[in-house]
This record gives sequence, C-alpha cells and structure tokens, in this order.
Amino acid sequence: MVGDKWSIFLILSLAKLLGNRAWFSELERTIPGISQRMFTLALRNLERDGLITREVFPEVPSRVEYELTSLGKSLLLPMQALVDWVATNWEQVKKAQSWFDAIQYSGEQTASRGQIEAKWQKQ
Repeated sequence: MVGDKWSIFLILSLAKLLGNRAWFSELERTIPGISQRMFTLALRNLERDGLITREVFPEVPSRVEYELTSLGKSLLLPMQALVDWVATNWEQVKKAQSWFDAIQYSGEQTASRGQIEAKWQKQ
C-alpha cells in the first residue's frame, strides 16, 4: 500500500503541491529521481488500493489526471505526523547510521543493540 517512499511522495505531492488533483506530467515533475517505471508502478498501486483515481481524457495527445480519493485524503494526517517525526529526528537517525556503518566496516564485532544506542546517543 503506502510502504514505499515513492507512494508517500506521490500522495504528499498531490495534496500539498497540486491541490489533490494533477496531470500525469505535473505530478511527475514534482518527484525528481524516480524512474518512469517506478513512477507508473507507484501510481498503479495507489489506484489499485483506492487512494487515487485516474481519469483518461480522449484527446490527442491523451491526457491523464490523478486525484486523491477520500481514502487517500484520510492518509494525510498520519503521513504528516511521519514527516514531522523525520524532521525532528533526522540528525539522530543520521548519527545512528554513521555509527552503525563505522562499526560494520571496521571489522569490529557487532555490538548489542543497547551498546549501539548508548554510544550514538552520547555523540
């Protein structure tokens, strides 16, 4: 459902940047770094889960519009809480990752979870 980063970016982009509705190309521009395949797959999965709708307009060239459903909109508050948590804790997470990576690549024995936590929190 919404377990991958692209789905989260898509839902937040639709809601925050594009007012809950956007053309395919508008939406694609809001998410740099995503491959065409992953973009299409994420949209398809969100549509399958009932979080967005897809409307094709029979024009030349064809246009496709995506819109958050009420179910998709109901995810915005929990997602914002996640975004806020990341913003608040990002530096701590980066410290923990750096410390873990240093241990992993130094050849030292893996420390217990408590030892790892205690060490990176002191830094």
